[in-house]
Amino acid sequence: MTPDREVVVALDWSPNTNHTGFYIAKVKGWYESEGLKVRLLGAQEPDYRGSYSEENGTNPDGDYPTPCAKVAAKTATFAMNSPEGVIGWNTPPPGLDRPALKTIAAVLQAQTSAIVTLKESGLARPRDLDGKIYASYAARFEGRIVQKMIRNDGGTGDFQEKVLPMLGIWNTLLAKAADATWVFTGWEGVEAKRQGVELNTFMVQDYGIPYGYAPCLVAHPETLADEPDMVRAFLRATARGFEWAAAHPDEAADILVKAAMDDSGFVLDADMVRMSQRELGEAYLDAEGKWGRMEALRWDAYLDWLSEEGLLTTFTQSRAPQEGVSASLDELRAGKVGACIPREAVPSAKLFTNEFFDTRPMAPSRNSVTSL
Repeated sequence: MTPDREVVVALDWSPNTNHTGFYIAKVKGWYESEGLKVRLLGAQEPDYRGSYSEENGTNPDGDYPTPCAKVAAKTATFAMNSPEGVIGWNTPPPGLDRPALKTIAAVLQAQTSAIVTLKESGLARPRDLDGKIYASYAARFEGRIVQKMIRNDGGTGDFQEKVLPMLGIWNTLLAKAADATWVFTGWEGVEAKRQGVELNTFMVQDYGIPYGYAPCLVAHPETLADEPDMVRAFLRATARGFEWAAAHPDEAADILVKAAMDDSGFVLDADMVRMSQRELGEAYLDAEGKWGRMEALRWDAYLDWLSEEGLLTTFTQSRAPQEGVSASLDELRAGKVGACIPREAVPSAKLFTNEFFDTRPMAPSRNSVTSL
């Protein structure tokens, strides 16, 4: 591996406690000790203009920059994504040549993502979302998953899916411009508590959906094949960061707040970060106290559900649908989904691997003070 190999990690959002371990590993010199020079690219940065920060994710050049798109283009080394996002990268429509990105780590073990409404709205169950506005991230499977959730609770699944600038979706709910959206309870849920905002929280697993690891960390298959030692080194340091954060929540929160400001000038509320870190820390780790490892059973359960419910299909989402290839979000929910993809065509082994976790001892930090 080249000394001081530059690594770019495309985060899925602006800096928050889902990312703490990356920042800990960087600040404490653990990446540096592995020969890595790591840049953490938050979604608030100009690189993502057109998807995270503008109405309907449009820009004059027609680009749609996302963390995974950066990995596909090799302008980022690793990216964070949802489990269904990984499935999407492995089930492209016919004729579209793009890399089959692979999950190399689960950022969280526990399920912390949920659909939420304001308690004062009276929308107390998923079925109450019939006829309401759902603030969407415009993902391929998202609207249909929400639709299944509503139907599993006895509703019709007929709702409006409104695409908004991603970084403003939470504020859209608070401003009552939307009735529901998908959040991480360890971040937006904690923010709501801090603001005295009461929420109704619908955990997807409580409504018959065996959701996968969210969020997860992905890489380009060529990177995995060409630089396995670099990937292992990165995961060693990252695991060390998340495991340390779980054991030292207050200190980890303070490091995240300072590092987000130092790295990109991003301001975080220190008290909120501490609350979130205390609540989220255990969610990082498995039963053995380890970060990142995944189980085939969990991936298979999610894939089986998508297949059995008719969601594992060929059409992708598009703002300008092409006949026979893609459909609008409304069309996808209405059943214009293309052909069913055989379940056996998407084995879980194609989507994830634990092979880059090893038992080699951690390298000592070059900075003996910050490694304590």
